[in-house]
Amino acid sequence: MQGIFRRKPVEDSLEASHDPDRSLKRDLTAWDLAVMGVAVAVGAGIFSVGATAAANYAGPGVILSFVIASVVCALAIMCYAEFASTLPVAGSAFTFSYATMGEFVAWIIGWDLILEMLLASAVIAKFWGVYLSDAFGLFGVDIPTTIHVGGVAVEWGPVVITAVFTTLLAIGTKLSSRVNSVFTIIKVGITLFVIVAGFFYVKAENFTPFIPPAEAAPGKTGLEQPLFAFLTGMEPTTYGVVGVLSGAALVFFAFIGFDVVATTAEETKDPQRTVPRGILGGLALVTVLYILVTIVVTGMVSYQDLAASDSPSLTTAFVLVGADWAGRIISLGILLGLTSVLMVLLLGLTRVVFAMSRDGLLPRGVSRTSPRFHTPVRLQVATGVVVALIAGLSKVELLEEMINIGTLSAFVLVSFGIPVLRRIRPDLTRGFRVPGNPVVPIIAGVACLWLMLNLTTLTWVRFGVWLLVGVVIYFGYSYRHSLLGKRQADAAALARESA
Repeated sequence: MQGIFRRKPVEDSLEASHDPDRSLKRDLTAWDLAVMGVAVAVGAGIFSVGATAAANYAGPGVILSFVIASVVCALAIMCYAEFASTLPVAGSAFTFSYATMGEFVAWIIGWDLILEMLLASAVIAKFWGVYLSDAFGLFGVDIPTTIHVGGVAVEWGPVVITAVFTTLLAIGTKLSSRVNSVFTIIKVGITLFVIVAGFFYVKAENFTPFIPPAEAAPGKTGLEQPLFAFLTGMEPTTYGVVGVLSGAALVFFAFIGFDVVATTAEETKDPQRTVPRGILGGLALVTVLYILVTIVVTGMVSYQDLAASDSPSLTTAFVLVGADWAGRIISLGILLGLTSVLMVLLLGLTRVVFAMSRDGLLPRGVSRTSPRFHTPVRLQVATGVVVALIAGLSKVELLEEMINIGTLSAFVLVSFGIPVLRRIRPDLTRGFRVPGNPVVPIIAGVACLWLMLNLTTLTWVRFGVWLLVGVVIYFGYSYRHSLLGKRQADAAALARESA
């Protein structure tokens, strides 16, 4: 069983990126990566997740929740930046783990990334269809968003938007990035407009008490309670310091996606400088935007008024102060926001599968790139079809929290991987170095583990089932078809013949 912990040399990964049949074109800049980070993080969540966390967990203290979540994310993203500048190839955490913790761990994290990005793409596509319907209603347009094909109800919105971006990504990453930049600039402009408008309604008394007293949280029992509470028998509470921490676990969802940016390292010009600048610059802008929105939403109305709403959001706050006009603008911002989020997630999903396929852990034919477009066209189309089917036919939004656990598990291994790679390969050129190694990477990993423990027990059960399926596939197919395993077996056979 020692073979499952075989590490892939960094040189092999770099060499694989030059395979003419399986190579990607380097034409992305630091601006492109920063825009991708903003695009994937600023979606519908910026208008809702802060309000939800304030209403149900932290009150105005949700501002601290965002600060905590952004610091944890920044620590983990610095680890991604070091890895991506050292090993600038497709695959993100999968590739990084392969070089530090061995094949089996790399497979598991790659499998987790597929879970994260597949579900995230499907969920975002699904919500895009929902908000398209809402936008039609707000502007007085009556168009049905569901059609029947052979007796099966299909939501056409998610299918159409997935098809559009699948086509753009297949034609070229740079073209997709330009389209994405336009959408992102517009939605950031809408967000800033809403923030400025909201500040006129802010009242200082709404920030008091900043951290409301802790209260019992009825209904959060059994598998619906956080795993930490389930294991320790601690009575679930809301508000207070625990509420602020639970709020941080919830709003962390707002920052997922920056790991997706790292999957484009192989398509980036001068990745040693570009990747760290793009990732960290995007994270800084997103953090500022989220904190500003959260200040507005908690300052406009009392958190108790938000808690009385069935679906608290920034729109709820504007409606409560009599500014109903904001609903249309926010609805348009959400629609544009989700559009660019979906594009980046589809890109990331394809690049992870591409990297795993190129290493033989998934069928090698999947990783073949088009000589004309220099993108994995067949893979991009296949993933687009799968995402469209899931989003158009299922209630995938019920699995939304699975996205968080998939992301956090990747963050944990990448963070712990930095001290390992520093120890086993101190000779490698690093365009960016995480300060305070090994303390800072370990703190990042432990913090992400803590956030994972604040996810529901049911999410952990589902995650366990997904991992079990992954283990079966690994030992049933990937272990025997691994290029690294075949290369090592050939080398061992040659050594025996020479002896």
